[in-house]
Amino acid sequence: MTKLSVNINKIALIRNSRGANQPNLLKVAADCERFGAQGITIHPRPDERHARYQDVFELKSLVATELNVEGNPIPRFIQVVCEAKPH
Repeated sequence: MTKLSVNINKIALIRNSRGANQPNLLKVAADCERFGAQGITIHPRPDERHARYQDVFELKSLVATELNVEGNPIPRFIQVVCEAKPH
């Protein structure tokens, strides 16, 4: 069966461009799961223009479904993934 994982990177981009926490990335992720998504996907870039590395840790503690973290395999990214252990 095909599963839907919602990529919330553009939500993070909007949040970062506004310079505040609106829209709230954690609320969006929770809403996506509540509406039936079987996973949340983020792609923290080295420049953190979209999702930030800290978002990985915050989403890890919130997301009950699959947390898919995509990224450029630079040392910082590898460190974050190894520490957060997304599921």
